[in-house]
Amino acid sequence: MNLHEYQAKQLLAKYGLPVSHGEVAWNVEQSLSIADKLQTKKWVVKAQVHAGGRGKAGGVKIVSTKDELAQVAQSLLGKNLVTYQTDSNGQPVNQLLIEEPCDIEKELYLGAVIDRAKQRIVFMASTEGGVEIEKVAHDTPEKILTTVVDPLVGVQPFQGRQLAFALGLKGDQIKQFTKMLIGLAKMFIESDLSLLEINPLVITKQGHLLCLDGKITIDDNALYRQADIRTMRDTSQEDERENRARDWELNYIALDGNIGCMVNGAGLAMATMDIVKLHGGNPANFLDVGGGATKERVTEAFKIILSDKNVKAILVNIFGGIVRCDLIADGIIGAVAEVGTPLPVVVRLEGNNAELGAKKLSESGLNIIAAESFTDAAKKVVQAAGV
Repeated sequence: MNLHEYQAKQLLAKYGLPVSHGEVAWNVEQSLSIADKLQTKKWVVKAQVHAGGRGKAGGVKIVSTKDELAQVAQSLLGKNLVTYQTDSNGQPVNQLLIEEPCDIEKELYLGAVIDRAKQRIVFMASTEGGVEIEKVAHDTPEKILTTVVDPLVGVQPFQGRQLAFALGLKGDQIKQFTKMLIGLAKMFIESDLSLLEINPLVITKQGHLLCLDGKITIDDNALYRQADIRTMRDTSQEDERENRARDWELNYIALDGNIGCMVNGAGLAMATMDIVKLHGGNPANFLDVGGGATKERVTEAFKIILSDKNVKAILVNIFGGIVRCDLIADGIIGAVAEVGTPLPVVVRLEGNNAELGAKKLSESGLNIIAAESFTDAAKKVVQAAGV
């Protein structure tokens, strides 16, 4: 689950980390009211969307009058912001973060991820703040500094000092950075983060460190124990189909292809997408209905696939281990009867009650194409999609 910048800064402030002063506004009137409270000569207006590259897309503006603030707020709120990290439709802007500007002396980068190979949290730092870290990693990888957190003892002060020295910090800034690193590590663990980015982490002209922007991603599998953070979810920033799938405990990820896939088991689902690509097709989704799929969940899964206007054909690839193939067939029949679709459906059923499931589908009157094998199913669905 991703957080907006204003939510990330609320969490950072909770752990005593320095953030810029500001508040979130949902309309023009609130924007002007916040500006009065900040009592500065200029204000920074930031569109709140779950995407990077807001500044280049016109989503971050510095204004110096109330009229200008109102105009910018009016132009952003209720609109979709298109950045290099969004699709052509962009993300809806429902909130604005109104902040005090700060005097920036230098911009740094500080982030943390979970290194699956090391099974450790790894902090990354760079002198190249304000730039996409992917670009830095590609062009000048030597400028990315790392330190690994020992899970038994956590971040140690010497690690903070080592990074601070490497970043060129001096005097009290070294103490500030070390304290910040320890606080971020505590927040990362206690809040079940999977990604943390402070970009940029700025040094002000007064010599202080400040988290000017924050990107935080929470591990979805840990949200059950993060009650406060769970309420921060903004479903307007997420794919509507993925939200529906989550409500039905389906594992669904939207892709940009035209072949809808319904599979049971994550490994089989990935293999299905691979073999579709191998034979020239392009999957429209990852969809795992799970081992304990019910007729109702399968029906909903089929509806979700059909809601994608790009889908030209559907591949159902089921191995009946725990789940029964006849239940999958009932779900498909029920969904098509309720929604209706002229799309061809290629079905490969193997395992528990596969023959009964195939019999039900063949007698349903649907546009069903039976597949004899995994490879045969992929070839037939690619052909049916007109690729």
